[in-house]
Amino acid sequence: MVADPLLSEPGPGAAAPGPRDELLARAEGAVIRSVVDPAAALATGRGLLALAERLGAGQPRSSFASHWPAPEPAAHEDPPDDPELRAAAPEMAAVSLRAMALAARELGDLRMAEHCLRRAIALPGVPAHRVAQARLSLVTVRTERGHPLQALRIAALAYAHLPRLDRAKLETQRAVALAHLGRCQEAVAACDRAVAELSRADDSLDNQRFLAGGLLNRGLVHAYRAEWPEAVRDITACRELSTRHRLDHLARLATANLPFVAVRQGDIAAAFAHYRASEDTLFGFTERLATMRTDFAGALLAAHLPGEARVMLSLALPELEAAGAGAALAEARLKLAQVELLTGDARRAAELAGRARDELSGQDRHVWAPVATDTLLRARLALEPPTPELVDELLACADELDRGPASATCGAGTRLLAAETALKLGATETAAAQLTRLTAAPGRSVPPVIHQHALALEAALDGDPATAFGAVLDGLAGIGHQVRRLDDPAIRAHTARAGERLAAFGLRLALGDGRPEQVFAWAERWRAVTATGRPQTVRLAAVRTALGGRALVEFLIDDGELVALLAGPGRPVLRRLGPVQQIGEAVVRVRYALRRVHLADGGLGVEAAQDLDALAAAAGELEELLFAPLAAGIGESPLVIVPAGPLHTVPWAALPYLRGRPVSVASSARAWYAARVGPRRAGKGEVAVCAGPGLRHAEREAETVARHHAGATRVPATVAEVLAALDRAEVVHLAAHGTFHARSPLLSSLTLEDRPLMAYDLLRVAGPPRLVVLSACDSGMAHVPAEGAALGLAGAFLAQGTSCVVAGMVPVPDEETAALMDAFHRRLAGRETPERALAAAAAETGARGFVCFGAGDRPLGRQITG
Repeated sequence: MVADPLLSEPGPGAAAPGPRDELLARAEGAVIRSVVDPAAALATGRGLLALAERLGAGQPRSSFASHWPAPEPAAHEDPPDDPELRAAAPEMAAVSLRAMALAARELGDLRMAEHCLRRAIALPGVPAHRVAQARLSLVTVRTERGHPLQALRIAALAYAHLPRLDRAKLETQRAVALAHLGRCQEAVAACDRAVAELSRADDSLDNQRFLAGGLLNRGLVHAYRAEWPEAVRDITACRELSTRHRLDHLARLATANLPFVAVRQGDIAAAFAHYRASEDTLFGFTERLATMRTDFAGALLAAHLPGEARVMLSLALPELEAAGAGAALAEARLKLAQVELLTGDARRAAELAGRARDELSGQDRHVWAPVATDTLLRARLALEPPTPELVDELLACADELDRGPASATCGAGTRLLAAETALKLGATETAAAQLTRLTAAPGRSVPPVIHQHALALEAALDGDPATAFGAVLDGLAGIGHQVRRLDDPAIRAHTARAGERLAAFGLRLALGDGRPEQVFAWAERWRAVTATGRPQTVRLAAVRTALGGRALVEFLIDDGELVALLAGPGRPVLRRLGPVQQIGEAVVRVRYALRRVHLADGGLGVEAAQDLDALAAAAGELEELLFAPLAAGIGESPLVIVPAGPLHTVPWAALPYLRGRPVSVASSARAWYAARVGPRRAGKGEVAVCAGPGLRHAEREAETVARHHAGATRVPATVAEVLAALDRAEVVHLAAHGTFHARSPLLSSLTLEDRPLMAYDLLRVAGPPRLVVLSACDSGMAHVPAEGAALGLAGAFLAQGTSCVVAGMVPVPDEETAALMDAFHRRLAGRETPERALAAAAAETGARGFVCFGAGDRPLGRQITG
């Protein structure tokens, strides 16, 4: 954009300002314009700086001039020989440099912004209040570069030389530094003073700009303190004020913080909608966009969505590094370390946490360093055998966290971990002392689940299993109360993870008792908490009655070992099957071998035969591990399988033992039972069929499926049309490319014509179909943050109320899928149940990549059959 001319004629009837006043007014105008149109402000400031230098500012042309657009032609004109202008040259240069710095800051170049401001401060002959204004602007830049303590010292130097309104503006900048140092109460107070003063000032653009900025900064501090009404109030006020005064960039920043607030309030669908809008508004402002993504990632992490947080951080980190945004970069690195720890890469977590701790300490942000230390120690515990020295380090870290602004809840969790580690080492005295600190602490200083876990461990140490069981029950009830208030299944599941170790302890107590009924009750109680928040279970006797001639196999994990509970025609039994790691490796081999067979990676002829042999060997090994100890109790019965751990990714039809056998895979026995015996909703009748783009056989498959069902409708492959069909139809068949994101399951998707249909889009479906068929690769895959909550496309449908989902577990050739779906829908229209129709269709076609999820043993209504 072309900058304004440096000099202009006065309007009619106006007193002609002198050249000095007009040039200073132009420079001040560029300062104000920096947040409205930074590119134009940059060009104007550079042109004025060049003119000031020729007037005698005493500085040679700067070495950074080549970074920016050429100055306006007027800057090349010979300046008038005016002593007043020459005397004002240093002041004009300082203001011009400040305008350039603010523009560079908006455009994401913090290094250049600091360079310009430091040069403005160092210029000789500049009035004290102009130096103070440059320091005012340097406060935020220095904070964002990662030096908030230095920023506060710079603010103290500026304060004495600023007029009243500029002091209020300085408070908005000090608040940023205070917040980075963890001094949130002081930050809010600084914003309160600034907002009160600026609200009384005139409505000049500069005053309104700082007022809006003060509101935004205060809103963000409120958000970090989980004061949501106050946060929403201030961020909304900032957006309205910025929009009214056409401060578009500040309005964009306010909008960019809506995803952060929405996700912290539990509205994930709205958060991602706000995020998509914010990406558009901040396009071209790379550092601002990266900071927004970092904040959003922090909110996603706090909402226990580490996979989705990783996606944001992977986009943000390179941009923050390029911009020199040291403060946000250290925070992003720490958040990524926490993500890696939660998702299983402890080695990477340790590396990132150590680097983040060094950066935070180097930035004088010592109050936040213990959070990084905590992440580093937890990573080490996952990588190394426990030692007394590691216990000591955990306890020292817990003490630091108790003293810091991150609140004692972090210290309590670390202290409990230290006690558990001490118990593994046999250091019962150390463990007992730490448990006593947790159980005797005031109720508000220790989270309830940690308090109950400590009580349970104490009771077990004292040989009192009844009290231990009671403490676990109370702890799970407390977690359930938190989970029940959440609508989103992903947030429910991840929030429930706070009680995962407590639930595992309860299951271990039950397994020690050895009664299948009690083990079933404890396993199902935890699955119910993760899915619904209600630690209520169904009696095993009731489930056995509902099974009829079927058998239930519920898998459990106890301290790294897979356990199976079989409830079939005979007496319920418990069997220990072996290490989870060994079984997980066998699952990987089956999936790899099946993928080679399906995609013909091994070629034809001898290699193809070798691939089939490899699949048979891998499948035989896995079924030997899983079903050989149970075969006598299962016989020929159809199965209901409740998987655990790596078994959530098994393509069950690939196991010879299950070929042709009806199988339903459920997240819990309670969920299967509720769908099996619960009342049927009134049938909506319609069968809707959609063919997505890019699949050679999708159209033919859709036509074939529609022919099997009288009155079936074809649905255009757009997100809006598919979501509408999901709300009205009884059966929906989607033939489309599928993408599964293992670490961010809410970002799993089906490819449609206009954009992908994301898993989080399904949260808006109010009346889901009874049966959904996802004729797509990997659409049945799930990430399971806690047993009972399988997150992914199939899991999203089931969580919304769909009774049964048929979905792919591996990539399957288009033609093989089309043949399987033809056979499946033919039997479905003949009133076979989904699980029987799929088992028979797979046996007929040889396709082994699809699984029936949910309650697949109820036939569909007559009104939709052909």
